[in-house]
Amino acid sequence: MKTCFLFTLIFLFSSIHTYGQEHLSNDSITHKEHPKDSLNRSELIKLKAEKVLGDVFRPDSTLNARNILKEFDNSPSFGIYKNNYIIAGTTMSGRVSKFNSDAKIQISVSQRLTNSVLPFNSYLFLTFTQLAYWDIFRESFPFRDLNFNPTIGLGRALAYKNRFLGVLSFQLEHESNGKDEDYSRSWNKISFMGLLKINRHWTVQAKAWIPLVDGGNNKDIVKYKGWGHLGIDYSKGRRFNVGLLLTKRSTSDLSANITMNLSYRFSTNTNQYLFVEYFNGYGESLIDYNKYHHRIRAGIVIKPNFLFVY
Repeated sequence: MKTCFLFTLIFLFSSIHTYGQEHLSNDSITHKEHPKDSLNRSELIKLKAEKVLGDVFRPDSTLNARNILKEFDNSPSFGIYKNNYIIAGTTMSGRVSKFNSDAKIQISVSQRLTNSVLPFNSYLFLTFTQLAYWDIFRESFPFRDLNFNPTIGLGRALAYKNRFLGVLSFQLEHESNGKDEDYSRSWNKISFMGLLKINRHWTVQAKAWIPLVDGGNNKDIVKYKGWGHLGIDYSKGRRFNVGLLLTKRSTSDLSANITMNLSYRFSTNTNQYLFVEYFNGYGESLIDYNKYHHRIRAGIVIKPNFLFVY
C-alpha cells in the first residue's frame, strides 16, 4: 500500500510543468523556420524559450551588455528557483531500517518583482523553498521535519559586451521548521551569492552568509551548517547534468558537508529528469542538524529552465 501511494505521488509530481512556460508566446516562431503543423506544444515552448534566452547564454556579435540585460528581463518573472524534486532512499552506513530511510521533497519558486531598473541595473526578487522529510516507511507516514526558507533579495545580471556572465545577489533569509518548544529550530542569514557561467557546460556558484541565530535550541547551528558553500555544475546538451556542493563546517579541520547529484532528462519534450542525490555530513534538515547522515536517494526532479541555484 505504501509503495503504491509513493509511486502515485511521484507520477503526479512528474506531470508538473514550469508555471512560466505557460506564459511564453509562440508568435515569434515563424512558419518558415519551424512549421507549426509538425511541432507539438512542448516543442513550440522549447523553441520560444531558446529564442528568448539563447542570446543570454551564447555570445552574439549583434548584442551589447544592455541588450543582454533586456533579454534577461524578458525571461519569465515567475518560475522554479532551485531543483523541485521528490526522492526516496536510505542510509549508506549502518543497517537499513525504517528509521533511517525516507522520502525528501523540495518545492522552490522565485518571483522577480522588478526588472533591472533599480540602481546598478539591479532587480528585486522573492524566493520560497520548502523541504520536507517524510518517513514513508513508518506507520501513518509521518513527516519528520518541514523546513521553510523564504527570502527577499536584490540581484544583478552580469554581462560584458556580447556575453552573459552570471548573476550576483544579496538576500535576507529566514529558515525554520515551524515547530515550537523543544523541537523548534530557526535562524536568519544575510547572504551574498555569485554565479559565474563559464561556458554552456560549466557553472560555478559561491555563497557566503552572516548568520543571525535566534533559535534557542540551535545556538551552535553554524558549527554544522557553516558560513558558506561552493557549488560546481556541469551540463551536457540539456540532457545530462552532474553537480557537486561543498559546505565547509565551522571547524578547524577540512571537514565539509558534501552533496552530489546526477540527473538525466527523459525526453527533450519534457522538463522532468531522473534524479539521484548523495549526501554526506551534517545539517541536512533542521530538526537533527547536529546528527551525521550518509544517505542516497533517487526519484524525479524538475529543473529551472534559466539559471540553476543551489
